[in-house]
Amino acid sequence: MDSVEEIENALEIDIASADNLVVEDCRRLTGPGFLWELPGAVLHLTFDTFTPEQITAVWHKNARQVLDAVGWADETFTERAFEGGLNLAISAPMDQLYSSVFVIQTAWHFCAAELLSTPAGKFDAMIKDLKSVMQREANPALVALMRAGCDRDLDVLCDDDEISIGHGVGSQTWSVGNLPAAHDLDWSQLHNIPVALITGTNGKTTTTRLSAAIAKAAGKTSGLTSTDFVQVGDDVLDRGDYSGPGGARLLLRDRRLEIAFLEVARGGILRRGLPTRQADVALVTNVAADHLGQYGVNTVPELARAKFSVHRALKDKGVLVLNADDEFVVAEAANTYASIWWFSLNPASPEITASVNVAQPCAWLNGNQIVFFDGQQKTGVIDVRDIPITMGGAARYNILNALGATCVSRALGLDFASIRAGLSGFKNDTSDNPGRLNEFHVNGARLFVDFAHNPHSVAAVADTVAALPAARRFVLLSHAGDRTDNDIRDVTLTALKMRPDVVVAAELPDYLRGRKSGEVSDLIVETCYSSGMDNKQVIRATSPFDGVAKVLEKLQAGDVALLLVLSERDQVFELLARHSD
Repeated sequence: MDSVEEIENALEIDIASADNLVVEDCRRLTGPGFLWELPGAVLHLTFDTFTPEQITAVWHKNARQVLDAVGWADETFTERAFEGGLNLAISAPMDQLYSSVFVIQTAWHFCAAELLSTPAGKFDAMIKDLKSVMQREANPALVALMRAGCDRDLDVLCDDDEISIGHGVGSQTWSVGNLPAAHDLDWSQLHNIPVALITGTNGKTTTTRLSAAIAKAAGKTSGLTSTDFVQVGDDVLDRGDYSGPGGARLLLRDRRLEIAFLEVARGGILRRGLPTRQADVALVTNVAADHLGQYGVNTVPELARAKFSVHRALKDKGVLVLNADDEFVVAEAANTYASIWWFSLNPASPEITASVNVAQPCAWLNGNQIVFFDGQQKTGVIDVRDIPITMGGAARYNILNALGATCVSRALGLDFASIRAGLSGFKNDTSDNPGRLNEFHVNGARLFVDFAHNPHSVAAVADTVAALPAARRFVLLSHAGDRTDNDIRDVTLTALKMRPDVVVAAELPDYLRGRKSGEVSDLIVETCYSSGMDNKQVIRATSPFDGVAKVLEKLQAGDVALLLVLSERDQVFELLARHSD
């Protein structure tokens, strides 16, 4: 078997293009995702002057012809239309995913030639080239081992270098170039562990950490993946954005692991797919406008559909936990076949009422009490004022996160005593939940650091801070340059709802992303002025660190500051720690 690099560069498929018909991207799909449950390849296409029907007609014809010609008669194809484009996909054997990229490009080669009336390559010669690459990539031992694992309902995780069967304490991992025969394995030693997938626009990191804390309180060696790190117990395996399949494989192959909580981000779902087909529970926290316009996801309902991809990774009796207070979540729930456990701040929510009437588990807030209904009995779990991250109940979004974590924990079989211990012991500090409304006290003032960056998340933290008594209010704002002018104005206007006395507009020098230095700050400042603030109330800063330093210079006893820090986070935490009372 050739190396990955050799396979990746084995062919170059010439595809006709024009201004009105452009291939934006082509990549492998390694697991279930937005389009379907199958591995294979996807092609991202934009066009005008053509209709989707014109393109799909030639796509159906050529995709089927090429799949049959290379010997993939059992494989299939699909498509998804969005405004101005199409996602086209084919399925492929798991040992042929690099070849599948060449296969889909070849199918599109003939589609493009037909649509643009340009000469096409010789079909037989191109198929011969494809088969040659497929033979070089083929790994029958891998396919046999994967089939044996799947036949035993064991999760099989595969990447370029390794394959593993089972999870955590019940897993074993081998090099893809040195695989055992299925009959040589002691299958009794291999098993899956409880796994939760947690996604949504906001709250997924906090809910993932909160759920892992509950499992730890239950005496389990819990682990998590997130946008910040991969962790097993108290051991951080690596730092960075590990909210995709790579982080999940790193975690699930750790043989200390007994229960897993995987943060699943939109990017990972759309680029590669989900890491597992054997999750016990999946949670969608909420859906709001963020990162729209990528991979053909242009609207919030389309983003909801992408987030709901997690239901494709559930076991047959798996549970989908959903936020009944989110309109986009409620709307998309009609399109899933999974068993749903709803949660809500409103005990009279239609989804909660319907769940209770049909004896379906759910959870809600009753006064200050989190209540869980198991289908027969209602249990008062905990007073939200005893959950530190709710800030005495003021942080409503964290009550929702606690409700979601409660449902996830019950779906995984964790007891109420552990849920109470986990919820009451989890704090808004840089140890338990870094970057999520972390509180510092300086000279009698209260400062809160949060990584919120879209209107939905900024609104949640701004509403919480606005509810606190304050002599004066400060807010630090910044934004990456790849957001639109309207995005930057919207976030600024959202933050201004907390009625700040002073706004610090900080530049992000490492995240200009095509903009000129000062351009983002100008938008923030102009929005503040147009909202009635004067130049004495608006301060410019060269960076978040510089901005925080400027805030510290002005703070007095009784003031409250919300610091939305999107870079230089460690330096900011160190600065605040040095000045803390």
